[in-house]
Amino acid sequence: MLTGFVFLYLILSIGIGMYAATKVHNARDYITAGRSLPLYIVLAMVFATWFGAETVLGIPATFMEEDLGGLISDPFGASLCLILFGLFFARKLYRMNLLTIGDFYRQRYGHKVEVIAGIAIALSYLGWVSAQVTALGLVFNVLSDGSITQAQGILIGAAVVLMYTLYGGMWSVALTTFFQMIVIVVGLIYISILLADKTGGVAPVIEHAVANNKFHFWPELNAVAMVAFISGLLTMGFGSIPQQDVFQRANSSKNENVAVWGTVLGGVAYFLFAAVPLFMAYSANLIDPVLAAQWLAEDSQKLLPELVKAHLPLFAQVVFYGALLSVIMSTASGTLLAPSVTLSENVLKGWITRKNLSDRKMLAMTRWVVGIFALCVTLYALWALDQETGIHQMVENAYKVTLVLAFTPLVAGLYWKRASTLGAYLAMGLGLATWLPMEFLTPEADIPPQFAGFLMSIVGMVAGSLLPQQPEPVSHHLRHSDR
Repeated sequence: MLTGFVFLYLILSIGIGMYAATKVHNARDYITAGRSLPLYIVLAMVFATWFGAETVLGIPATFMEEDLGGLISDPFGASLCLILFGLFFARKLYRMNLLTIGDFYRQRYGHKVEVIAGIAIALSYLGWVSAQVTALGLVFNVLSDGSITQAQGILIGAAVVLMYTLYGGMWSVALTTFFQMIVIVVGLIYISILLADKTGGVAPVIEHAVANNKFHFWPELNAVAMVAFISGLLTMGFGSIPQQDVFQRANSSKNENVAVWGTVLGGVAYFLFAAVPLFMAYSANLIDPVLAAQWLAEDSQKLLPELVKAHLPLFAQVVFYGALLSVIMSTASGTLLAPSVTLSENVLKGWITRKNLSDRKMLAMTRWVVGIFALCVTLYALWALDQETGIHQMVENAYKVTLVLAFTPLVAGLYWKRASTLGAYLAMGLGLATWLPMEFLTPEADIPPQFAGFLMSIVGMVAGSLLPQQPEPVSHHLRHSDR
């Protein structure tokens, strides 16, 4: 019966997405929803896209195994990213009237930098989207008591998300996400109340966590620990700023104030509500210590779904799994669309032609890329499942490439008039040449590979931009954005 309710919910989500597809008349509708969305929709999209599988399953699992300091990248770094983007990037980028964030690199540095940045941004999504379909596989596996394997669940989940994202694009993401945010918030609060009733309130859970040093946050006072801590914060805090999904939500706003505050408030809401799954998962230590010990030893990501299934009535299970599916699908759809749009607009379109590609052909190409990227994501998720890579770790790893390749050119291009194309090349080249060998050869080095790459990208940008060179024309858009 529970499985039947869940599949009914999936059909409803597909129906909303298909209705949204009727609003798509051209590529701009598909990518930006016509830049017409109000504050409450933008806030809902930001919150629900970032409140993903890692927030409900991955972050609580990391907290149970480690402590609060283990969450420095997410939710602390993730929330920092959204707030920084809203305050320092949203207004400037909105004024430029871009289609994708990759367009910024073309206008500021030229087509070759655009292609490099576009590929880096698209690649960074493999881990994030794969984490969502991996979580869908996990849900189907738990719901079916193992009769559907996690690998089979990944295939089912990827097909569902692809179905409504493929046709409706940003309109599907907007409407399904707004519906899903309501289910997430109401559902998780309701489940938390039921679990709190079994633990004697919130206070006993907090007291138990304090007694077991789970609120230990700050690193040890030595250079290695502090660098690792800062690197964890910046990998998501900075690395996820030059991302198409964040930009796309702000850029779909009806005006620049909505772009700013929709992103900032979405980031604050994400940070505050991320505490709810932590409470829910940790309550297992008081409600059923044997179950908690069992799943901590086997797969801590399954602890919360198994707790709900074992100790709450059928209606509550339906609510929880509906909320969990909303969490995963709202993130998966948005993060599937974003890299596909980036590849279409900033990589493939330039290789085909910039002059004769009609809007209808651009829309068709984008949909093809969505389908192909969904296939790549599914294959990566199946590979990561075989490697036993955790959901939280998959999301953490996703932003390393954009931190070392795309972040410094974006900041310098917006805030430093002297930033040059040569500076962008050197920033990307030195960042990649430092990070990639370290990632494979010395991944556990005292200085994390992505942090070393980030520092070298700054060196490259400064050195390249200060070298004598021919003056570069500044685009009209950039002059306008600096007013």
